[in-house]
Amino acid sequence: MAALFDPGVRVLVTGGASGIGAGLSRAFAAAGCQVTATGLSQTELNAADAGDGTTLKLLDVRDDTAIAAVMATFERLDVVVNCAGVAFHQREEFDPAVFATVLDVNLTGTMRVSAAARPLLAANSGAILTLASMNSFFGAPGAPGYASSKGGVVQLTKSLAIAWARDGIRVNAIAPGGIETPMTAALRASEHASKRALDRTPMRRWGTPDDLAGAALFLASPAAAFVTGAVLTVDGGYSIT
Repeated sequence: MAALFDPGVRVLVTGGASGIGAGLSRAFAAAGCQVTATGLSQTELNAADAGDGTTLKLLDVRDDTAIAAVMATFERLDVVVNCAGVAFHQREEFDPAVFATVLDVNLTGTMRVSAAARPLLAANSGAILTLASMNSFFGAPGAPGYASSKGGVVQLTKSLAIAWARDGIRVNAIAPGGIETPMTAALRASEHASKRALDRTPMRRWGTPDDLAGAALFLASPAAAFVTGAVLTVDGGYSIT
C-alpha cells in the first residue's frame, strides 16, 4: 500500500507533548513525517512521549509573539494539528474568568495558530486539523467553557474551510469521545461517572490516543484531497445512542 505522505512532509502539533497531542505526534512521525510538537512547560516537554525524531518546542497558544517565533522556524509547513487545550472541573468554569481562559486556549488559540500558519500552508496546499469533541454537540453541565469552546471549534473549522479553500488549504476536525488522557483521569477514576459514560458507549470502553490516529492521518493526507469542513467523530458510538 502506498504511503499516505510524501517524504519530508512537515507537521506542527500544538499540545503535542502529552495526551491526545502526543498520540498524534507519534502517529505522524510513524507515518514518515517530520514532526514538531509543542508543550506549555519545560516539565511537560521533559516528560513528553513523542515520536522518534520529533522536535519539541515551548508554546503558549495565547501568545501571538511566541506563535510567530515558532512559525519563523519553518521554511516549509504542510500540516497543522491544533491539539492544545484545557478543561476545568468541579464547576470552576462557571467563573467568568476561568470560562474566558478556556475559550482563549481552546478556541482563540486554534484561530491564532491557524492564522499564523496560513501563509506557509498556502504555499504547499496544506491542511489544518482541529480538535473538536463529543462536547461540541452535547452540553457539559460541569464544564460550560469547554463545551462552548469545542462547539466553537466546529464552526471555526467549517468557516476556515470555506474561507481558505481558495488558498488550497483544507480544514477538518476530529471529535473524540472519552479518551484515556490526563484530562479525563478524574472522570475515569469515578466509578459512577465512568460507568455512566461507558454504558452509553456501544463499544463499552474508553478510547486511547492511538484510536484517533487513523482519522487524523487520513484527514491530513492527500487521501482526503476533496474533504474539507468535515467533522469526523471518533467516540466508540457515544454520539449515536
